[in-house]
Amino acid sequence: MSFEDRERKYTWSDPSITAQALGTASGMEILQGIMAGEFPRAPIADTLQMRLVEVELGRVVFEMTAQEWHYNPIGSVHGGVISTLVDSALGCAVHSQLPAGMGYTSLEIKVNFVRPVTIATGTIRCEGTLLSLGRRAATAEARVTTDAGKLLAHATTTCLLFPLGIDREISQ
Repeated sequence: MSFEDRERKYTWSDPSITAQALGTASGMEILQGIMAGEFPRAPIADTLQMRLVEVELGRVVFEMTAQEWHYNPIGSVHGGVISTLVDSALGCAVHSQLPAGMGYTSLEIKVNFVRPVTIATGTIRCEGTLLSLGRRAATAEARVTTDAGKLLAHATTTCLLFPLGIDREISQ
């Protein structure tokens, strides 16, 4: 059996540029800077072609258009792609409220897949909203919808909050 090979090439920017700004810029400033092209996008956004399209305190929106290279073997977008999309929106909703010098990491995410996503679905939107921001932890929720507002997936997260070290070194 012969298979037709496909090829995909893309580029990304140095992520350490944005990471180094975390000590002096708030999460909102970082996210607004990414949207304005003042900071590079995260490499994962280039890999999956996710776009940050809206940001305000406690709320972000990403968009993504399903591509063939997002597919799993059964002909729909892999759940890991959708999970990455919601993890990005959830984390950025938290990040939008953090002051300079504070970092976060996902402790857990819970994703519910409601409908399959395919190329025919078109552009999907993922809105992440902060639910709670404490001194050590934050929670957020996200909804993935079609342009028409049909629910495709929903998710929640708990994030650990921590101060970034002054001499934090970013390795490549």
